[in-house]
Amino acid sequence: MGIQLIGNGGTVIGAAEEARKGLHVIQLPLAGNAYRFSGFTGTIGAALAADSELLQFRFVSGTKSFALIRKIVLDGMGIVAVATASGPLGWKVMPARAWTVAGSGGTRIAQTGDNLQMETALANSQVSDLGIATTGALTVGTKTKDANAIGQVGPWSVGTGAVTTYQLITAGQIFLDATAGGMPLVLANNEGFVIQTTHIGPAALTYTAGFTVDWVEVTAY
Repeated sequence: MGIQLIGNGGTVIGAAEEARKGLHVIQLPLAGNAYRFSGFTGTIGAALAADSELLQFRFVSGTKSFALIRKIVLDGMGIVAVATASGPLGWKVMPARAWTVAGSGGTRIAQTGDNLQMETALANSQVSDLGIATTGALTVGTKTKDANAIGQVGPWSVGTGAVTTYQLITAGQIFLDATAGGMPLVLANNEGFVIQTTHIGPAALTYTAGFTVDWVEVTAY
């Protein structure tokens, strides 16, 4: 059985070989409650170890069963100082499962009140813990990280000698982007992700980095 689409003026939207008739559509965000976090680290200490966690995001389900991570961005990174020759520096996103004990350290982001939600009327996020590093790695808590990353930025080779003035390295680098219809990272109860370093940082390197996370929380997916 055929289906007709009729425009507001009564015109039937056509198909096949005929004169074109415009169909006006509007793209709306995913259903559910929408949230966003944007923050930056403190001055990260020299030669941070590989796989050091700079951002932790842990979801615990309640009235909403899933968190759909739509976008993760490295907003920018700046060198504060580095006294030695070049070395690799980068970050990657690692999904985490069976996350039963939250990490600690750094700055833990407030969830209550008017924080993170993209509309005042929304309930507070069910992200039970969201932390970002200040001067060093976050403690890991109890969780199982996947063996492989789902997104990365870098690694870059940083500097060819001493850097004595603040330098911006990059801006707007994407770890994950599902906003154009791609598959989001789907987090169920006690699941999450971390952003961690890819390599040991160059000796004497200190830097700051900013990250943005965009997500929705839904009852079903």
